[in-house]
Amino acid sequence: MELQSASEAKLKVFIGGRWRESRSEEVREIPNPATGELLGRVPYSTSEEVSEAVAAAAEAFHAWRATPAIERARVLFRYKALLEDHLEELARIVTLENGKTLAEARGEVRRGIEVVEFATGAPTLLLGEFSEDVTPGIDNEMVRAPIGVVAGLCPFNFPVMIPLWMFPIALACGNTFILKPSERTPLAAVRLVELLEQAGLPPGVLNVVFGAQEVAEQLMEAPAVKAVSFVGSQPVAKYVYEKASREGKRVQAMSGAKNHLIVMPDADLDRTVDAILASAFGNAGERCLAASVVLAVGEVADPLVERLSKEAANLVVGDGSKADVQMGPVIRPEHKQRILQYIEKGQAEGAHLVVDGRSHKRITGPSTGFYLGPSIFDHVDPGMVIAREEIFGPVLSVIRVADLHEALQILNRSQYGNAASIFTRSGSAAREFRYLAGAGMLGVNIGVAAPMAWLPFSGWKASFYGDLHATGKDAVRFYTETKVVISRW
Repeated sequence: MELQSASEAKLKVFIGGRWRESRSEEVREIPNPATGELLGRVPYSTSEEVSEAVAAAAEAFHAWRATPAIERARVLFRYKALLEDHLEELARIVTLENGKTLAEARGEVRRGIEVVEFATGAPTLLLGEFSEDVTPGIDNEMVRAPIGVVAGLCPFNFPVMIPLWMFPIALACGNTFILKPSERTPLAAVRLVELLEQAGLPPGVLNVVFGAQEVAEQLMEAPAVKAVSFVGSQPVAKYVYEKASREGKRVQAMSGAKNHLIVMPDADLDRTVDAILASAFGNAGERCLAASVVLAVGEVADPLVERLSKEAANLVVGDGSKADVQMGPVIRPEHKQRILQYIEKGQAEGAHLVVDGRSHKRITGPSTGFYLGPSIFDHVDPGMVIAREEIFGPVLSVIRVADLHEALQILNRSQYGNAASIFTRSGSAAREFRYLAGAGMLGVNIGVAAPMAWLPFSGWKASFYGDLHATGKDAVRFYTETKVVISRW
């Protein structure tokens, strides 16, 4: 993808193995969050284009399903090698359109490649089961079959990793796919698909359309689409799950979060502070595994808040493509305004704003960028809005608690259950946390409790709608149906 003079470029849709100009007259600009400069323009696909993409995927399904799993895996092996070769290019595209630092973007691309690596194991992952002589002369076998056409609806915050959570495993299982990247960050997804073309994917197996709610609605309503994978905010995730389920689809809808980090009095403060800062303010707080609430137990609260405040105030905020920058911009001016409203709510509710990102001293990016420094609230009450709602920005709340029991009570009252962590030297405290914490991904002395590709991204409660999670064997089960054969010869 040529990003030079991209301000003149309108992205093309990818249907039936061919990139072509969209017929849509509805086109949105793609700004660089760090500078405000125009990177390109994205068309919102017409209803006819979405229908054509569904038809192309449905037509390609039968031949792709009949392709042996080992041959599908070979396409993915070639794809992984191309992704490795283009890792730096992909990271730079992510930084350009999303704003995160290059180091964060490289980490994102690496985590996406790991999912492709997992998907290359399709011949083993798709193994069935066999029972001989379940009764005299009768055998039983179970095989995994692909479900058909799958639609992937992706968010802006991980424009490489989230698509790679979805289509590599779906394709490995023999499905065809329609990708709708976020309309805010579509450039990286386009490059991902260009590289998959080079790897030898047959026409129609993967298709790309662009847009927002109307396009997503049409994909959820299309009879040929058998499953929908979604990542986004909680209200939208719930809506997608309910609507697509009513349409008879299989659905996995990964949702919002309010992740709690418990800090015990015996925690190693040097490592703990570093981990919390990276978790809360990495990716400008725009990720569903970001630290949102710190539960400071007992006497650790004062030194912890002092250290966090000092370090946060010194973070360098600016253009993520610059080597010395530690935190990039937020995605859009309207999202910045939403975060500012939460800061105002926290003050109005009586929390102590000990670090005010609105007046951050170390913003180095141009005034045209969408910058906001990190903010930290102390003496937050669990009932406050800033302690309960997902802010999705660089705002951290500190709640002071008496003991681990109180910390766990607060954590478990949250409507969300994506991730939680504890910082301690005590095996007993860590075990109690692991046993009682009501979240699907838990960290012990870990700031971002992200599982590896061969394990499920296992959100609980309102952080996930569905039964089978993304990545790992859960994803293989999501993208396949079981067929049981009972035979007598």
